[in-house]
Amino acid sequence: MSVQLGDIAPDFEADTTDGHIKFHEWLGDKWGILFSHPRDFTPVCTTELGYVARLKPEFDKRNVKAIGLSIDPLDSHKKWAADIGETQGTALNFPIIADPDRKIAGLYGMIHPKHDEVYTVRTVFVIDPQKKIRLTLTYPQTTGRNFDEILRVIDSLQLTDGYTVATPVNWKPGEDVIIVNSVTDEAAKTKFPKGWKALKPYLRLTPDPRK
Repeated sequence: MSVQLGDIAPDFEADTTDGHIKFHEWLGDKWGILFSHPRDFTPVCTTELGYVARLKPEFDKRNVKAIGLSIDPLDSHKKWAADIGETQGTALNFPIIADPDRKIAGLYGMIHPKHDEVYTVRTVFVIDPQKKIRLTLTYPQTTGRNFDEILRVIDSLQLTDGYTVATPVNWKPGEDVIIVNSVTDEAAKTKFPKGWKALKPYLRLTPDPRK
């Protein structure tokens, strides 16, 4: 199955390191990051899970819940969690899904047979409070993900959901944003009282409206 932007994230039930969950119910009214790992006790995954644990205060500020997935069973996850805390300096503080039958991996298209017929690739799904898929990223098994970039994308999504703007290349919170082309100059005078700089008629930069 191929899950695409705008699709409703498939719901499922699963055992996790924090107990049994129903995914949509577990998300509630929050944003979610669902990310897969090829298997337990692998070095790149261990560093990723530790870093996501350290980012929990940043996720909390953005109303985001993180959840990992590996095809190994729950007992293995729990043993791995001890290694993560020991080597990364932060205890695991979010759930990891046990998916030994690969049902959830199949539901989300996390196994790419031409890359690996058995283990999941490093897939990331950002899901909004309406349960829609807003971002998908796929990394090879050997490359660790950049979760600072994933936070940046969430900042952009949350900003652009609230205002008729887009964010330019390498944008960071607080920097200028782009007024979308569907907003006329006349309407922009009301929507963006701080004004804008028009580099071209289709490229109008305005200060971050949240500032």
